[in-house]
This record gives sequence, structure tokens and C-alpha cells, in this order.
Amino acid sequence: MIQSILECNRRLAEDPAGFVAEAEANYDRQLTEIADYIAAHRDACPIVLLSGPSGSGKTTTALMLEHKLDNRGMETHTLSQDNYFRTLSDNDKRLLEQGELDLESPARVDEELLNQQLNDIIAGKPVGLTEFDFPTHTRRSSGKTLTRKPGEVVILEGIHTLNPHVVQLPESQTVRLYVSVRTRVEGPNGAQLHPKYVRLLRRMLRDVQHRGRHPEDTLKMFHSVNLGEDKFIMPYKHRSTFDVDTFFAYEMNVYRPYLLDQLQGLADKPEIAEILPILSAAEGLDASAVPETALIREFIGDSFFHK
Repeated sequence: MIQSILECNRRLAEDPAGFVAEAEANYDRQLTEIADYIAAHRDACPIVLLSGPSGSGKTTTALMLEHKLDNRGMETHTLSQDNYFRTLSDNDKRLLEQGELDLESPARVDEELLNQQLNDIIAGKPVGLTEFDFPTHTRRSSGKTLTRKPGEVVILEGIHTLNPHVVQLPESQTVRLYVSVRTRVEGPNGAQLHPKYVRLLRRMLRDVQHRGRHPEDTLKMFHSVNLGEDKFIMPYKHRSTFDVDTFFAYEMNVYRPYLLDQLQGLADKPEIAEILPILSAAEGLDASAVPETALIREFIGDSFFHK
């Protein structure tokens, strides 16, 4: 799909609240269809695998689906594959400091523990959940136990969940989702912005808002993140039951006030040179117009699903 930034500006000028509401409703319809399918297949397929590249909105999409299913009376549990990362050794930490550790590799996941617990969850056995502490790069017990009851669903979200070498469950036991930005944004001169740059903007926003990083720091990781996506994530998207486009027509307008000034200082970078003409052409939209339940709140902050 292609979204014209000039059309976005026109819609915002005419009816900003209606434009935002329409984009939110379009996404809600996608998730309602998926929730209907999950509900209809929950006995045979108690595990939902949700994958997609960085900046796709995986976490919020998983929590949105959990919310929808819970509201139907279906108890649903969301787990992050990040919590199955292996604790880094001292040598791993040295490689990380030198920028030589592949953070996108599926080898970071303890697939033996993950698959043991997934099979126990399907069988209704109690499972002691873990959590990964990113500041220390250590996996530890969360102190929580999950025992899935009949009819309950578990959503596992993470970049490697569709990789059959990582998650080794039969497809007959899972519903599989691939979420990503699929829409290209067209600028005033007809040039189109690739979806990977929309996801880059999202990561920049998240890093600025929640991690205290300057956009240039996020940009430095762009090449390696893309290589990892091409190598480890994209080859398995064909396994999905549903493909979900997480783009929102108004999001470039929201990102402009946050990032335009900072990115103009990086105009010599090729990636930013791709982004700036469209971000500059976008009319600004104040974040107060964005519902707290919106997916892009994952990146700009104050999300209903992350409180």
C-alpha cells in the first residue's frame, strides 16, 4: 500500500479527530478478525506466535490481542521471547562492548528451555517463568508461575517466534502472526519512503523517550539491525497465518514535532536524507490527539498497554 503525505495533510486539515479515529478503526478491524480466528481454534491451537522486525509494534499488538480475547471471557497470557535469552558470558559481554556480538541472532534464545516450557504450557503443567535483565544481560526467575487451563491461550511475541529452529512446535498447535509496517509513504515529489525507515523513526522515538539515546545512536545500529532482519526474520514470514500491517496513516504527522529538528542535524546521513523530505512535508499533529490505546503510543509513550 502507498500513503501520500499530502493526502494525510489534507485529511488532518479537514477533520483531524476523524482521520486518527479512522486509522485506529482500520487496525482494530485487523485484530478483531484475528481474535475471532484465535477464539475459534483455541482448543487445537493454544499457542499464538507473533513475530516481526524491530519497530513493528509486536509488544503492543500482542497486548491488544490479549485485551480483546480477555474481553471475550478467554483468559490469555502474553510472554516475551526476550525472557528466554541466554545470560551473556564474560566473553559475550566483551564482544558486546566491542560491537561484535550479533544481537539479532537466534542463538541468543535458549530454545531448549523455551520449547520445554511451551510443551508444558500446552499440557497444562505449571511453568516457572523467567525474565531477562537487560542492564546486566542476565536471565533470572521472575518468581511467577503459569499454569494454562483448558481453553486459555498463550501469546509468545518476539523476533524469532516464526523460526522453526527456535520454536519447534507443530504448526497444527499454533496460530502464527507476522506484523510489520507494510505501507510506503509517498512524498510531494513522488518519492516513496520504504517501511524500514518508518520503523527506524519508531525506534528513534522509543530510544529518545525511554532510553535516553540520541537519534544518531539509534542510526548507528540501523545497518546491523537490517542485516539481522534479512537473515533471521524475513525468511520465515511466509509461515504466518496472518500478515498484519502496523502502519497508521497519521503517524508521520505525529513524529514530526518530536524528531524533525534533531534529524535536520543529521541530514548528511543517507538514511536521514531519505526521511527528511517526507517528514518535513508532514503537517505536525500533537500527540494529545493520539488515543492512549493506540499502537504508536508504544513509541511516543503513555500507552494504556504499558502502564
